[in-house]
Amino acid sequence: SSNLVVYGYQCRKGLCQKVELSEDNFAQAISLPVCRLFCGSTIGTVWPKPTGAVRLDSLMRQVDISFITFNFNGTIIRKEKLWKAAENRWMDLLDAKIPDRKVLARGGYRMSVNINTPDDGAAAKLTLDTDESYALDIDTDESGHVLANITAANFFGARNGLETLAQLIVYDDIRREVQVTANASIADSPVYKWRGLLLDTSRNFYSVKSIKRTLEGMALVKLNTFHWHITDSHSFPLEVSKRPELHKLGAYSQRQVYSRRDVAEVVEYGRVRGVRVMPEFDAPAHVGEGWQHKNMTACFNAQPWKNFCVEPPCGQLDPTVEDMYNVLEDIYETMFGQFDPDVFHMGGDEVSTNCWNSSGTIQTWMKKQGWGLETADFMRLWGHFQTNALSRVDKVANGTHTPIILWTSGLTEKPFIDEYLNPERYIIQIWTTGLDPKVKEILERGYKVIVSNYDALYFDCGGAGWVTDGNNWCSPFIGWQKVYDNSLRTIAGDFEHHVLGAEGAIWSEQIDEHTLDNRFWPRASALAERLWSDPVQGWRAAEARLLLHRERLVENGLAAEAMQPQWCLQNEHECPIDA
Repeated sequence: SSNLVVYGYQCRKGLCQKVELSEDNFAQAISLPVCRLFCGSTIGTVWPKPTGAVRLDSLMRQVDISFITFNFNGTIIRKEKLWKAAENRWMDLLDAKIPDRKVLARGGYRMSVNINTPDDGAAAKLTLDTDESYALDIDTDESGHVLANITAANFFGARNGLETLAQLIVYDDIRREVQVTANASIADSPVYKWRGLLLDTSRNFYSVKSIKRTLEGMALVKLNTFHWHITDSHSFPLEVSKRPELHKLGAYSQRQVYSRRDVAEVVEYGRVRGVRVMPEFDAPAHVGEGWQHKNMTACFNAQPWKNFCVEPPCGQLDPTVEDMYNVLEDIYETMFGQFDPDVFHMGGDEVSTNCWNSSGTIQTWMKKQGWGLETADFMRLWGHFQTNALSRVDKVANGTHTPIILWTSGLTEKPFIDEYLNPERYIIQIWTTGLDPKVKEILERGYKVIVSNYDALYFDCGGAGWVTDGNNWCSPFIGWQKVYDNSLRTIAGDFEHHVLGAEGAIWSEQIDEHTLDNRFWPRASALAERLWSDPVQGWRAAEARLLLHRERLVENGLAAEAMQPQWCLQNEHECPIDA
């Protein structure tokens, strides 16, 4: 029958070797995930790999999945919605491991998952100060009862511990059992506190379902920041309660709009999974659709577009229109009300001086100020915009002085960066190449940075051109190996302590929800291990583990790209060219 298993595995010299099952070896043979758990120097089923002390016993226990209980500080969790949601999700992770419930062997030991944290989960919100570390201990008492203890400072650390625990539980297809390691202890905490993915939902729209799937993938690998580039010149899909015309005129259709309820659902779905959902309102460039009839923009949909912007349709806000800041304030108010961000992204990339210079009203206003029309004057206009926009952010944020992220741009170059951007307030997200000397200039001025160097972390690179033939602008495609080896220490040099972390990005000109998963995964997993563990070894040491991890992504509903023939998964270390 299809349930008959022909092959098993044995650990030899730190590698899992495939063996044909026979009466002689059946008792000793183990399934691939069980073998990978112990065989080798790193736990083969845990991704990203832990940063602290790890102890693992090679004894496995069968778990009776109908007898798993959760205890919170010694009491069963009944009340707290957040904990309950995390528990339900965890049980779903276990369920996904079982290929066929009908053939699952009966019996097994009971299991208790005990979560010890001083946090009551009441106001669980991830911030830059959140301690995401955890300690996990698995033990078995005399009666064979499996006890898993997770100790953490708060919900987010405990959630990370649950994620690791789920990766220490495997399905053994030889014995058709769910098994857990009988004795283990792991201490773990992330190297970088900002571990993110960016998704642009303006160039093409993404359903809430596909965004949730991305958040689920992030939870599996302990990524903690979903950077939502929600609007751009192409479309305005966000419902802003005080300005309904923005989405009515700006969305691709009225079905392709994120309502208040949609946003609330995404934010909560992320929170349960340890992910902050951070909105970006990109300005003063990257605006257009939705802003019709306001007389607040310059060069909207101007042609030939290449004279005014980097891709069609062009569009920038007109910083000289006073009432435009009132519209901005209403957008910010919606974003702060719905996302409650601990850090806010104001965009600020790819501003075209040609665009502003093409507007008679802007020229007149600048001359009235006694300014010229040179590049430095337009930078001054940009500085004027940024100062006024920031004051509106502060107004809706109740004077909390939320940290602000801006992209690297003309404004982040000297002398303008010193003039307009306070390093106490602004975090700079770097999208130039990792070796760009401008990175060092930003770091030595004391700015905290988030790294998204396009030569390693733009996951939309590689593919056809879309405004011409040939390939798209940042081709070629970036392999997972390059993502994994993209060391932030190398990029930052002596200023590594200024690096908050990194983000992998999907800009959606040529991607939508139907191709989303295979663009993010498994490359986002490679990024996750770089940011959580900052491994000393390069991609080659991680390859076999990532192959196995990719199977887990698929098992949990993510259409992750295949990396190699399945033969390579089953025949560890036989595929590399220098094997």
